[in-house]
Amino acid sequence: MKFQGALIKEQGIKFAIVIVKKYVIDNRTQSTEAIDSFRSVFPGLPIVLMAQDYKGTPHYYGRKDIVRFLSKVPMSAIPWKEYRLN
Repeated sequence: MKFQGALIKEQGIKFAIVIVKKYVIDNRTQSTEAIDSFRSVFPGLPIVLMAQDYKGTPHYYGRKDIVRFLSKVPMSAIPWKEYRLN
């Protein structure tokens, strides 16, 4: 399965962002399961989920400090690329 994500290193913290559908972020159980499923691609890293609403506004789920940081970062500044989940 292919997915869009990004690896970021900011202020000494390395973490991953993965794009998911909005309904995943809206459901805590599905969010937790999604993060767990991406651990094989990003082992040992904090993983934050991102989804856009119908207006294109990004919403994040994950570690609170990272979510707070990402809320101030323009989407165009994130180095998105395609990954593969085995």
